Amino acid sequence: MTLARPFVKWVGGKSQLLDEIRQKYPQKIEKYCEPFVGGGAVLFDVLSKFRPKNVLINDINKELINTYEQIRDNCDDLIFQLSEIQNKYKSQSLDENKAYFYEKRERYNELKINGDEAENLEKAALFIFLNKTCFNGLYRVNSKGLFNVPFNNAKSPLLCDEENLRACSELLQNVQMTVGDYSKTKKFIDSKTFVYIDPPYRPITQTSAFTSYSENQFADREQIELGNFIEEIANEGAMVLASNSDPKNTDKNDNFFDDLYSKFAIERVSASRMINSNAKKRGAIKELLISNIAGVF
Repeated sequence: MTLARPFVKWVGGKSQLLDEIRQKYPQKIEKYCEPFVGGGAVLFDVLSKFRPKNVLINDINKELINTYEQIRDNCDDLIFQLSEIQNKYKSQSLDENKAYFYEKRERYNELKINGDEAENLEKAALFIFLNKTCFNGLYRVNSKGLFNVPFNNAKSPLLCDEENLRACSELLQNVQMTVGDYSKTKKFIDSKTFVYIDPPYRPITQTSAFTSYSENQFADREQIELGNFIEEIANEGAMVLASNSDPKNTDKNDNFFDDLYSKFAIERVSASRMINSNAKKRGAIKELLISNIAGVF
C-alpha cells in the first residue's frame, strides 16, 4: 500500500520535520483540524496513522483547496487530464515546454480570475502542473492575484503521480474542506480535537518576507491575533500543536514568540530552508514547535 504524501511542493512544507512533529501527537486522534493545511504533510501522516473520524482542513488559498477537493471527488478525471499534459510535455523539446508552461500559466490565471465551478477540474490539473514545472515549486501571486512564478526548465518532471494521487484520494474521502480565514474553523474545534496550526511564518529577515501564498498578508499583528486564537481554543480544551519560525536565528534577543506563547511549551528544532533563490542561504535553521499537549515536551 502506497503511503500518501503531499501532492505539491509547498513553502514551509513539513515533510522534513515529520519525525519531530510525530513525537508531539496525542496518543489518540479521533477529531482533527488544520486551519492552514498547505501541502498537507502532517495531514496525510495523521490520516494514515490514526484514521480520525471527523476531519476539517482549511486554507485561505482557494485554488489549493479546490485541488484537494478534486483529488477527493474526481481523482480519475484529474489523473486523465494530468496524464494528457504529461504525455504532451514528454513529447516536446525544452523550448517547446517553456512556451507550453507560459501558455498553461496564462490559462490558469484566466480560470483563477474568471473561471466558474465547471472548470475546477482543469484548474486543479493546471495547479499541479505549474507546481511541478515552476521555479522551486513556489506558489506566489501578484497584487492582482495572478500566479507569476517562472518556468524551471525541468526536463522530465513527474506530472502525474497516479499512485500517490489515488492514495491521497482514499484518505481524503471523509475530510471536510473550507476556504477562508483560519478563525472560521473555531466552530469545529472542541475539547476532543487535535489542531495542528502551521501559519505563514514570521520572516526571520526582511528579505525572507515571503507570504504571498494568496493576496493576503500575515504580519506581526496577524501573528498576535493567531496567538489569541490558539489560546482561546486551548482554554476550551483543544489539543494544539503550532509551528513557526524562530526569531532567535538572527536576533537572540527577539522574544516575540516566547512572549506570545508564554503559557505554552516551546521547543526549538532544526530544519532546512529548502526554498530560497540563493542556494547558499539554504541551510539549517531553528523552527519552533509550540504545544499545550501534556507530556509531549
